[in-house]
Amino acid sequence: MASAMRSGLWSIRSYRSMFSAYALASFGDWFDALAIQVLVVYRWGIDPFMIALIPVCMALPSVLFSSFAGTLADRVQQAKLMMFCDLLTVLLTVGVLFAPNFAWLLPLLALRAMAGVFHVPAQQALTRRVVPADLLLQATSYNGLVGQGSKVAGPLLGAVTLAVLSPQACILINMGARLLSALLLLGLWRLPHSTAGQDRNPDKERIRKPSFWSEWKEGWTFLWHRKVVLNTIIFGFIGLAAILMVDYQFPTLFKSISPRNEALTGQVVAAIGAGAVGALIILNRLGKINYGWGLGGGCGLIGLGVALLGLCPPGTHLATMLGFGLLLGAGNGAYILTQNYILQKETSPDVVGRVFGIQNTMNSLVMLTAPLAGGLLIRAVSVGAAFLSIGVVMVGLGLLGVLFRRQLWPQMEVVATGTSGTEAGTLTQN
Repeated sequence: MASAMRSGLWSIRSYRSMFSAYALASFGDWFDALAIQVLVVYRWGIDPFMIALIPVCMALPSVLFSSFAGTLADRVQQAKLMMFCDLLTVLLTVGVLFAPNFAWLLPLLALRAMAGVFHVPAQQALTRRVVPADLLLQATSYNGLVGQGSKVAGPLLGAVTLAVLSPQACILINMGARLLSALLLLGLWRLPHSTAGQDRNPDKERIRKPSFWSEWKEGWTFLWHRKVVLNTIIFGFIGLAAILMVDYQFPTLFKSISPRNEALTGQVVAAIGAGAVGALIILNRLGKINYGWGLGGGCGLIGLGVALLGLCPPGTHLATMLGFGLLLGAGNGAYILTQNYILQKETSPDVVGRVFGIQNTMNSLVMLTAPLAGGLLIRAVSVGAAFLSIGVVMVGLGLLGVLFRRQLWPQMEVVATGTSGTEAGTLTQN
């Protein structure tokens, strides 16, 4: 049954093109991210507090424009919007490539993040439109697999590229990947702007289209009345506030453990990606997700991995850190899949872009303050103590999510049955 569902998903040509474009973009982004971290920490020797300005600058466009980007994604042809964002990313990456110092790098990263603000809700909305409801779990898991798989391949190959060439070579690879992604999206330009698997209503289509502002307000209204989705976003908001305090400080931590090993960041990040891939494969084969355990349990595992990495003294064996990275990644994979599936499954297809846009806005608000607070925390204590503290907080949040799962997510388990012709899924109390 599961194999039949997977083959049915890959028979959708538009999904194959979208999936390939997303894979290339994700792969290039991880090459780029690793190169920038190594450049800033190892080559330029930037202070941890100043490093925290990177996510802050990248979050500002999302805070200002994400909810509007989500509304736009629900109104336009999503493939065209994604392609435009890819090409804009390429142009801005040229600027990043030639950035002479940190002061130039920050505004360029902020401008490039603007393209991502519009790309994410468009990609999520397009997924909901081209994939039938009974294949949505598989599509969500495969999207998660490619994102986490890129976290494995990107840093590993990036570490080799850094050792042989330079951070600039990694940035060039990202540019090439984005160009190929844009080319793949060309085939989706003529895709009709309608929901997959749903009957079109000609009478409804003749009705005058609501204004941009009306649709923007409609997204917020839907979220307020859909408590399962609202609770998911709020839970993720709190967890993200914790993890972002140290998220951009992993190179700082690894430098304190092994000062001369620039490749350590890529190796541990790859282990995190491998753990996430493993969790996603298991959940995909099971064909079901428990909302409470996926979100709460995933958050707890992330916190445990972060805390254990924070306890690593200088000279810790690589295998030990890779093991902690796998643990962190397993929690990350379970959490990401569960969260994205809830936002896709429990949201009306016509407002998916707006819901993801609102989520990006709320998450980006955290990025304006949490990384700076994390930089100050590391200055006040130490990088290891900061990681340990944040890890403990996340473990506590995960336990709360599991204990109160019936109140937060009353529809807690979705089982993908593979039934054709109807929306697959059986909601059960657990």
